[in-house]
Amino acid sequence: MKLAIFDIDGTLVEGSIERRFWRYLLKCGHQGPRQVLAYLVFWVRYFLEFRNETAKKNKAYLYKLDTARVRDLAERFVTEEIVPQLYAPPVQRLQNHLPRGDTVVLLSGTLEPIAVALANALGVPHVRATVCRERDGRYLGGPPQVHPFGVAKLAIAAAFAAEIGADLREASAYSDSRHDLTLLEAVGDPVAVLPDRPLLATATGNRWLIIRSRNASHVLPQ
Repeated sequence: MKLAIFDIDGTLVEGSIERRFWRYLLKCGHQGPRQVLAYLVFWVRYFLEFRNETAKKNKAYLYKLDTARVRDLAERFVTEEIVPQLYAPPVQRLQNHLPRGDTVVLLSGTLEPIAVALANALGVPHVRATVCRERDGRYLGGPPQVHPFGVAKLAIAAAFAAEIGADLREASAYSDSRHDLTLLEAVGDPVAVLPDRPLLATATGNRWLIIRSRNASHVLPQ
């Protein structure tokens, strides 16, 4: 069984999908003083612990929001704003993995409701994404329970591979970011998608496949 791992932000779609979701929540009237205060308090309380990762860990803008409502909004958001803007080359490769019987997973630091909605739209059966803490059907304001970022992403990928009986060394992985280098270096088929400069340098030096364009006609092997 071969495993194919896809990042989301910058890999399947441009930029931070979660930042765009925050603007969507704001537009829909689901951001108020309570969420703004929780977001600011998170910075004060956790900056010394998380330092440069504080912004990525800070999901407190969800504080006290109804979890079921957020899932519904995430589905609408993905359908309306994300699916029409997906990058063609990595989506094509994702869709090529599925009929071959490969196990495809979206592995991302974005919110789980967003990742699940996108996975459903793409026909992907597995998701590993950021899981925020909740109580009584509402989100809490502290750090996420699960946050696939940096070296944690590799650990989550390895655990998922073991769970399904796949060999991570034979897996494919797709990413745009230097933050995923540990994961890309651990798999047998790493693919850099519109990579940032550090990833581009590594991918070029290692002769990894590099997807250089958002358009299907511009997928260039290195």
